[in-house]
Amino acid sequence: MSDPDITLYRLQACPFCERVVRKLEAYDLDYRSRFVEPMHSDRDVVKRISGKRTVPAMVDEATGVTMSESANIVDYLDRTYGDADETGGAA
Repeated sequence: MSDPDITLYRLQACPFCERVVRKLEAYDLDYRSRFVEPMHSDRDVVKRISGKRTVPAMVDEATGVTMSESANIVDYLDRTYGDADETGGAA
């Protein structure tokens, strides 16, 4: 089995990160979580991939997209993996 195409950089108990996780799970997408350092100044791995130290940050190897900010990521997931007939499927 190969590694998932999507990698999500996140913090424990981060509501913005959880918003992205819920969307990934709603679309049944395989992804890898990378938990990052809680100290903003220590998040060098996130800065290397996205240019910022903020989380969530996501890399989608299937499309070559790297982005941060939960609203942007959720919008991207809706546009890229969502079903045009889907209403959002709130749990």
